[in-house]
Amino acid sequence: MTDDGALSVGAAVHDGGSGRVGLVMGHEGPYLQLRPLGGGREWDADPSRLRPLGPAELLSARVAEANARSRADLGLSGIRGAPHTGRAEDGPR
Repeated sequence: MTDDGALSVGAAVHDGGSGRVGLVMGHEGPYLQLRPLGGGREWDADPSRLRPLGPAELLSARVAEANARSRADLGLSGIRGAPHTGRAEDGPR
């Protein structure tokens, strides 16, 4: 975060509009572009709906992302409670 309260590029934030966590990648017009912690497609977010993550929240989000990746790599993504990765081999939900 900058001195004027603006979120800087690279800041980890929670998007209250979508309920997702991401990294600030830049801005376009009135919106900030966020990217999921583990990479992926950016989305536009209203800066008024964003809040910076604290250290514990960031750690928790990164652990959840790593767990999701490991389940997908092991072929366990079809197990109930495992997150959907959006890959075709995961099958319909």
